[in-house]
Amino acid sequence: MARMRSAIWMASVALLAGSTSVWADEPVAAITRPNKDVTLSFVRAGQVSKILVTEGGTVKVGQGLVQLDDTAEQAQLVQLKAQAEDTIRIKAAQAQLDQKKADLKKTGSAAEQGAAAALELEHARLDVAIAELSLALARFEHTQSGRKYTEAKIHVSRMRLISPIAGTVEQLHVEAGESVDALEDVIRIVSTDPLWIDVPAPLDQARALKTGQVALIRFAGTADAVGADTPDPQGKGARTRPSGTARGVAPTANGKIIHIGSVADAASNTLTVRVEVPNPTGRPAGEHVDVSFMPLREGAASHKAHEKAPSPKGDARAGNSSKTNGRHRISRGPTVALDGRKRQTSAE
Repeated sequence: MARMRSAIWMASVALLAGSTSVWADEPVAAITRPNKDVTLSFVRAGQVSKILVTEGGTVKVGQGLVQLDDTAEQAQLVQLKAQAEDTIRIKAAQAQLDQKKADLKKTGSAAEQGAAAALELEHARLDVAIAELSLALARFEHTQSGRKYTEAKIHVSRMRLISPIAGTVEQLHVEAGESVDALEDVIRIVSTDPLWIDVPAPLDQARALKTGQVALIRFAGTADAVGADTPDPQGKGARTRPSGTARGVAPTANGKIIHIGSVADAASNTLTVRVEVPNPTGRPAGEHVDVSFMPLREGAASHKAHEKAPSPKGDARAGNSSKTNGRHRISRGPTVALDGRKRQTSAE
């Protein structure tokens, strides 16, 4: 009987654990935000010639957005390219060096025969040295021309805004034909899948959290309006609403902790915990939400309690069995089913 009562008590604990919510502590109010939010500007003043996207449109990484008028810059680029590719000065300096070397050779032969003065020989040697320096200077100027051409290409490329992220055009601040100043806001690009939520979690609660833990996000509004699914407490994704669930319930989703702050806010005694939640349906950022966290250990313990809880029926049999003549004989005795009703069981 003692074993039977113990088994009944353990089963009752398992049932109570299953009926109790696995979401710990009170939910924390927060606001969703994009995972990326960039506002682009030109680094130089100019006139907008083309707008290549529209508000609300999706863009890819590297896609062109807005173009400044670069007619003058393109003309200068052609000129600098020609200078960078020109090698005439190098060839002229090389030819002059060859001539000076030939003159030095002849002057040296003449000096050996006494037909040229030592001063003339010294001048010939200096002419060769000067010609070598002229060739080195021509090569250096050619290299500098190539660098100026590269610099000009960079300046021209900066007259076209390129998207650094994949996302949606949230806002355009200019129109074609307008003049803009350097660093003036031109276009805003956001990425809202997934959404990020910076949760100001109470410090005592945040200390128990770990990166990767599951978070339950409850959005404002009703499930009827957005067709939300019910969350999976184990963090394996959303489940469709079961039949019989009341309609009009606020939609929920599962997220996970991706960052926990290192510095708490002393005034509010909170610590920022960043939660990432998938957003395949394109919910807007900026919604008010309530966030609850499920401790890993508590969730695992609740799951194991369901798996390892012994059957009251089986334990009752084990507790009332006795061995007679080499056979297990189980006496009749009361057992309690999971619904609380008593039943009589017997087995040979």
